[in-house]
Formats: sequence, C-alpha cells, structure tokens
Amino acid sequence: MAERLADHTTLRLGGPAREWVRATTESEVIDAVASADEAGTPVLVLGGGSNLVVADAGFEGRVVEIATRGISADADSPDDLACLGAVTVTAAAGESWDELVATAVERGWVGVEALSGIPGSVGATPIQNVGAYGQDVSQTIASVRVWDRVLKGVRTFAVADCGFGYRTSRFKADPGRHVVLEVRFLLKQGTLGAPVEYAELARTLGIEVAQRASLDEVRAAVLALRAGKGMVLDPADHDTWSAGSFFTNPALTPEQAAALPEEAPRWPQPDGTVKSSAAWLIQQAGFDRGYPAGARVSLSTKHALALTNRGSATTEELLGLARVVREGVERAFGIRLENEPVLVGCAI
Repeated sequence: MAERLADHTTLRLGGPAREWVRATTESEVIDAVASADEAGTPVLVLGGGSNLVVADAGFEGRVVEIATRGISADADSPDDLACLGAVTVTAAAGESWDELVATAVERGWVGVEALSGIPGSVGATPIQNVGAYGQDVSQTIASVRVWDRVLKGVRTFAVADCGFGYRTSRFKADPGRHVVLEVRFLLKQGTLGAPVEYAELARTLGIEVAQRASLDEVRAAVLALRAGKGMVLDPADHDTWSAGSFFTNPALTPEQAAALPEEAPRWPQPDGTVKSSAAWLIQQAGFDRGYPAGARVSLSTKHALALTNRGSATTEELLGLARVVREGVERAFGIRLENEPVLVGCAI
C-alpha cells in the first residue's frame, strides 16, 4: 500500500506517493535523489512535514524522507572555541529542530532559544530562514552543506552566500536544486539568552526589550506563548493541525503602508520597505479566529494566521479557505498576501 503524505505532514493532508525512500545516512540521501534525477523521476524531499501543503492526489514521484541523525559540537574537543566564548554545532538535516534547541539550552549554547517549539527538521530551517520572537536562523548559521542536483556534487555555502532574507534564502529562491545535508551553527556559550528583541516575549519574561533572561526562562516563555497560539504540536488539539503561519507578513512600499489605517502595525525595514502584520490584516478584513465556525477547515481558534484541518478536511478545502482569506485582504487593503508553506501539486 502506498505511503500517504497525510501521515507525514503536520496538516495531516496529502495523498499517496508513488515511491517512498527513507534515507538514514547522507549517502542514502544522495543516492535516492541522484538516482531519481537520472531516471527522470520527480523528487519531493521531506523533513518534518511542517511546512508542506500536499495535493489530495498525492505526489507522482519519489518522496525522499530525510531521517539522518547526529549533533556534534567542537566544545567536545580539546581544540574548541571555548576560550572565545563560542561553540560550533553541526546537526544532520534530519534532526528534530526543537530537540536541537532543547540540547542547546541544556548545554548553554546561546542564540536559538527563542526558536523553541518550532516543528520540523534542522534541514528545513535555512530554506525558509526560520524565525520567531526576534530570532532567525540566519543570525547563528555558519554554513550549510548541500547536495547540488544541478552540478551533481556536495557544496558548502558560508552564511554570507546563503542569500538570507525574511523567510527566504538562495535555497528557497532556487527551489528543488539544493538538498540540505547538514547545518553548522556558531553559538555563544553562557547561561543567559541573547538580548530579547521581541516586545511580546519581553513582556512575558517581565523584562525590557534588549534585556536578557536565562536560557531556560526564554525557552519556557516561548513554548507557553506558542502553545497559547496553537503553535506547539498536540494531536488532540486541531488548532495545531496546521502548517504554522500560512501567510508571511507583507513587505510594503512606504506608500502602501501610509494607506493603511492609522492603527495598523508598521515595522520599518533596513531596505526601505515597511513590514505589517498579516494576522492583523486578516482579522481587520473580517476573518476572525475560528472562521468559518463549524467547517472542516478554519482559521485557528487561537491565531488568525494559521489555517487548520479540523479532522476530516481535504487539501482543496484548505486551499479554498486560503483563497477566500487572501482575496478578502486584497479587497480590503489592496495587499496580496503570500503563502509561507510550500505547495506540492496544488496552488492557491
């Protein structure tokens, strides 16, 4: 019986795959992808399945499930960077992201604690430049090692060559070309987290923005905030049957930002654009949490930015809701929201 993508994605949606390969070593990953490329078979690289929306028809090709494991740190070596207060941590692409964060907090590695509770694998984080609560992985990544499907070889990209931006990278801009094998992070060592740059997190911790709290306190606060928004996976809670934030916060021209209502959130960016809140736009366009009530798909009852499967939905139903929300925001504000999850075999 064919493996169903619905059993491997946090949305619990998606039809069967024609072929399925579970790769537990780097060589198995490369062999599975390269042999499919040589045969002309489409490939879908699957990590934690937390950022995917897969068509009801499934995937007519080979799914390569990245199941590699391993975390190493040069702090375990006598020739480490401890004297400089730093540690280089290398993680296999198939490692759980949150398990890596938990390890970092336990061992006093600073710089990823505000990214606690994010589902998915380590290998997915540089593709989206995953971020939350004032941190993103571009701040701590040192290099990304990949299999290049075009050049047919292993390459290593230093952070300066990764093209990181808001929820994007060179890997996302050239989709499918690079299969992440491992990610190397450069983290500080200590007991206090990095300065907290996100106001909501600072308030939760009882500190001012730019002040610091212990690693344990930051992780606990972030997990509590995420749980309150349905962003920590829980099989019993349909608000967590989602792909996380479905739309990215839009980057607006100054003219677009000025045209928004006075109370709209505005965050000026270094490139001259102004970022606003997709969740605020959605709610102000008339789509509140839980919309539409009683349906098989709805906005989360905890967070308007998450589209959720209430237990028996289809992908097409989810995409239908995404279209309604996107078109409603565009009618209300003239802003077209962009989806954050990767769409496989389907479109909004």
